[in-house]
Amino acid sequence: MNIFYNKEGVGDIFLISLKPVNHANFTYEKKDDVVKIVNSETGETAGFNLFNASNYVSFTVTKGLVDLTEELVAKLNEIINSHGFTDQLTADLSPKFVVGYVKEKEKHPQADKLSVCKVDVGTEILQIVCGAPNVDAGQKVVVAKIGAVMPSGLVIQPAELRGISSQGMICSARELALPNAPEKKGILVLEDTYTVGTEFKY
Repeated sequence: MNIFYNKEGVGDIFLISLKPVNHANFTYEKKDDVVKIVNSETGETAGFNLFNASNYVSFTVTKGLVDLTEELVAKLNEIINSHGFTDQLTADLSPKFVVGYVKEKEKHPQADKLSVCKVDVGTEILQIVCGAPNVDAGQKVVVAKIGAVMPSGLVIQPAELRGISSQGMICSARELALPNAPEKKGILVLEDTYTVGTEFKY
């Protein structure tokens, strides 16, 4: 689950995303300030819009991603249920940007410029397809896990690149919008002092 807010661009609205929208068709059910968005092809709840959000919850962000907490999720469930919906929101509150260690790197069988990497993120080994020319085994890197929201607004989702599944992204300094990020292509390689599995804050 991710929550986006942009008062100047959209208005005083929480955009609550539960599922990737892709190109599916949707139906909408509005009850006062709460709108439920349903994928009409699968019947799954794709998200909610909460209008006049500042009247219901306290938050500090004016534009961008809203930090999720147990308290906020509980409050949103209370709001949604009080408006007549029976859904229960859940959120993975674990860090989405973490330090990873590239254990293996192999050439993609269907693409010369892609590599298939096995990356240790502390709690699991992720398979990530990476197009950076400088990625290699033995590096510590920044991994955007599934559900991470990049500074550009891109939400990281499970993907399949030329027939190979990819469960996250190995990030460059430019993709992380770090100051003085190099223009040339290449992932950010971290110093060895970083601990695998810890949150990478930027």
